[in-house]
Formats: sequence, structure tokens, C-alpha cells
Amino acid sequence: MKRFSAKVLCATIIFCAAANAVAERETIAIIGTGDMGDSFGQRFAALGYTVVYGSRTPDSDRVKAVVALTGHGATVTTQKEAARRGDIIFLPIGWPAMETAAQSLGNLDGKIVVDPSMPWTQGDDGYPESMLETSSAEMIQQWNPGAKVVKALGTMSSLLIDHPDTVDGPVTIPIASDDRAAKERIAQLIDEMGLDPVDFGPLRMARTIEVLQMIYLIPLMQRRSTEWEFVFRRNADWACKWGDDWSVDVFDADDLAQMPDKQKPPIPCQ
Repeated sequence: MKRFSAKVLCATIIFCAAANAVAERETIAIIGTGDMGDSFGQRFAALGYTVVYGSRTPDSDRVKAVVALTGHGATVTTQKEAARRGDIIFLPIGWPAMETAAQSLGNLDGKIVVDPSMPWTQGDDGYPESMLETSSAEMIQQWNPGAKVVKALGTMSSLLIDHPDTVDGPVTIPIASDDRAAKERIAQLIDEMGLDPVDFGPLRMARTIEVLQMIYLIPLMQRRSTEWEFVFRRNADWACKWGDDWSVDVFDADDLAQMPDKQKPPIPCQ
């Protein structure tokens, strides 16, 4: 058998490392090709991930145009097949369509499922209110008990997915999940997007995140020509005031998910 030197197989150590890094990137399935779906797909493809869209109409001209615009080898298939191929599955699907879609994707055991959706309806006074007693993410977890559901990337517009540098400072993205490893993996992905992830705790805190999402709709309901974005900022004020004398015990306080930090260092205790 003919032998090849390491030099022939891999011209430089740097090239090998880069090739391995790309090879290790997961396949991301984007279920839906609407305004949020195509923004996610383009960003992830540009970051080197394999992107597969899942569509109810994969052969339509509009969907084919989304795939062509995404480039980087992106493909499209049915929603169920895309979910089968994906290691990480994004569900940028509106309600009530989500109820059917999230229950029709097949076996999602062991897969990370990211829910950026907003289950809202218009109240009698014209302002948004939730459609659910719990949250979209908790319903998706209930329908797919073997999946690792993460609530994230819904408290922002598609503009900031496409262009995160259009605001002054990193935009902070709250994340909730009952799976620490899944939460940390999505935090890394958010960091790659140029955004700042923060840990909002267990999946039930998706209810709070979805309330934050509805705040985005207020200027729309008011027919205003401008909107707003959430930008949390880190500080050390509480730690300075309380030290170790916390009045409330949190079960995971000593084992919190580790998040990348794009914010400026907090002001030191005075």
C-alpha cells in the first residue's frame, strides 16, 4: 500500500486545524423559510455550518430563491427530512402553525431544538397577549420529550440577525433550557453570531422570554415608524451589595451554564 507523508496529506498544521473545525460543525436544520428562517439560514451558512431548510413547499420558486441566496451548499427538503438530517433544529414558525409542525418532525431524541417563536394573539385592546398558559418552548418539549429544547433568539428582529452591528454594543440574547449542555452549545452559536448570550435558567423561564418578545410588538400595534431592541448590560452592583448573603436559594446556583461574555467588564465595587 502506498504511503503518503503528513506533508502531502495536510499542507500545514493551520490548514488541518481549520479543516477539522469545519468538519466538526453540526448540520443545522431550519424549519421554515420565512423572514426569520432565511435570516438564520444565511448567517449559519456563512459561519460554515451545513444548512438544510425544511419547507412545506420545497419545490416552489420562492423557496428555491431562499436556498440560492443562502449559498454555501445550502439545500432544501421536507420539514420532516430536514429535522432528520439536522443536529440542531431551529423552529422559526409562527403560531398556531407551530402546533402542527412541531408534532410532525419525527423522532427528535437527542437533538437540540431551538424555539425562537412567539405564541401571541391580539387582545381586545389591540395589544399582544399570550395564546398559551405555559410557553411555546414547554409545549414543544412536551410533544418531543427526548429532544433538548432551548428557548433563544426570539427577542430580536431579523434585522439584527442579518446585521448585529447596527446597534451600539452587543445585543444580549436570553436563553432558557433544562439541558445545561444544550444551553451552552447554543450560547456558543450565539457568540459566533456576534451576539451576547445570557442564562435565563430552566425551560419554564421561556414564559418570561416570550413576554419580552411581545414587547417588540408594541410599536407595531401602535403603528409607530420605529422599533426597539433589547440590550442587557452586565454589572456587579448586586454582588457588591449582598456579597454572599443571598436570601434566596437557587438549586443550580453553583452549577450554572457557562456563557461567553461580549459585554464590557462591570464597574468595580466602590
